[in-house]
Amino acid sequence: MSLPQQLMFTVGLVDQITKPIAKISNSLNGLTNDYQRGTMKMASGVAGIAASGYALQNALMPAIEMDRALGEVKSLGVRESALKQLTDTSYDFALKYGKSSTEFVKSSYDIQSAIAGLNDADLSAFTLSSNVLAAATKADAGTITNYMGTMYGIFKNQANAMGKSEWVEQLTGMTASAVQAFKTTGSEMSSAFTAIGAQATTAGIAMNEQMAVLGTLQATMSGSEAGTKYKSFLAGVGKAQDALNLTFTDSQGAMLPMVDILNQIKGKYGETIDVAEGDELKKAFGSAEAVATINLLMNDIDGLGQSIDSLGNVTGMQQAEKMAMDMTDQSQRLAQSWYVIRAAWGSAILPVFNKFVGLIADMGTSVVWFTEAFPNLTKWIGYAAVGVLGLVAAGGLFTLMMGAGKMAMVAWTVGAMAWGGITAALTTGLTFLKGAMLALNIVMYANPIGLIVAGITLAIAAVGALIYYWDDLKATMGEWGWIKAIGGIFSSVWGGIKSIFNDTMDWIIDKLNLIPGVDIDTNVASTSVASISAIEPIRSKAEKGGITQQISNANQQKSTHIASVTINPAKGDTNYMNFVEMHS
Repeated sequence: MSLPQQLMFTVGLVDQITKPIAKISNSLNGLTNDYQRGTMKMASGVAGIAASGYALQNALMPAIEMDRALGEVKSLGVRESALKQLTDTSYDFALKYGKSSTEFVKSSYDIQSAIAGLNDADLSAFTLSSNVLAAATKADAGTITNYMGTMYGIFKNQANAMGKSEWVEQLTGMTASAVQAFKTTGSEMSSAFTAIGAQATTAGIAMNEQMAVLGTLQATMSGSEAGTKYKSFLAGVGKAQDALNLTFTDSQGAMLPMVDILNQIKGKYGETIDVAEGDELKKAFGSAEAVATINLLMNDIDGLGQSIDSLGNVTGMQQAEKMAMDMTDQSQRLAQSWYVIRAAWGSAILPVFNKFVGLIADMGTSVVWFTEAFPNLTKWIGYAAVGVLGLVAAGGLFTLMMGAGKMAMVAWTVGAMAWGGITAALTTGLTFLKGAMLALNIVMYANPIGLIVAGITLAIAAVGALIYYWDDLKATMGEWGWIKAIGGIFSSVWGGIKSIFNDTMDWIIDKLNLIPGVDIDTNVASTSVASISAIEPIRSKAEKGGITQQISNANQQKSTHIASVTINPAKGDTNYMNFVEMHS
């Protein structure tokens, strides 16, 4: 089998393999695409369900949070009517001050726990007052609700006599005014009253006076420290009046106003109290804290009196509302208004939603019963679910492998492109090298050594020409006598040269004949040689497609003609060479 036949046989064999591989590759790609489409549809479905559920939950979240907060308050036995009024009040509060309505409802839990017997209006009033005061005094709602509970415990009789709702509004306004007048905070005022407890109230001191004294002391100390010092003073008043021979109580035994007590001490010791007088007061009251209270309050007795009167004139919570409104952020109001709208809208459909969700949750009980009643069936259902998930995972792994293969092909293509760039660069470099060699040759020929080499080359060319045209030259000069004699000498020399030349050419032709498809006759002179016929490639019986199809397409676009050219030396020279020329 000749080389072209071998080539086409190999191509046909390869084509028989590549065609099925191409089909398999297309099938695998189709399988991968189908799996990807199925996965995307499944993911889209799951995402759609999740998105719908999330959107519904997000839309109902304000109502859900409000329902949770109301549930906490309801657990304390609060009536539905009170919860409804509390909800409406929380919406009004949020819209007006830009605060959280759910936090408003949660704060009512502490109030309801601390104050028993609140009716529907009282619970809403206490909660509203606490949250407005928290906003006005820069305190958190939890601190102020605890403060309200503490104050109600201290002034319970006064609150019940006045009415809880009216009393808490007065307390709110009074506390806000004290915070503004004495540059303190709601949390510090709460700490002060927590420290003093009910001792001042038991002594018959009004709330406005207690607040004025504690507020004045907080100018130089914390709220808790002010409460401690005031408590020490109150504890020593009864004993001190006897020791100092002064009167600090009225005919019923109730303590006189703080201003009257301070004026009596001032009348005894003057504007200032020296060290000795301080020791005497310490001994009379029984503590240094009491003396410190007297020293601080005596600096401005008139101012203290004015503060007590001012706080006593407070009847409502207007001052607290004004302070809270001044610190309201309008952007927060906008955000809370949107929240309130969603909560109000969601509360209308929340019962239906809760019922539906509850039914779904109840299905968990049925599932548990099924697993316990049919353990084997449950097991096989579980196996089937695991199998399906395993198949899905296997498909994902297969897709991953196919993707990795495509990435590898891309990387190979990039590498081939890079190699092509390197080859182009080398070609450019070789072109430049050729130019450099030409320039070097020119330089060499300009050198004497180069000229010698060129002379030798010309001499060899001249000898070749002499050999080729020797017969004609000999025939021309043979008619002259003296030339014949010289011709004899040259004939002998020429015979030797010619023999060497023929042997050399025969050796070269023998070597050329070793090339497949080359057959040069060295013995018989002919005006023509046998043409080398084009070999018809063996047509593969493989299916269309693959490498054979590509070769066929190429042959339709490009044909090859093989012909022979014969060169006959002049004057009967028996040596000739056949050259094969291919035209494309």
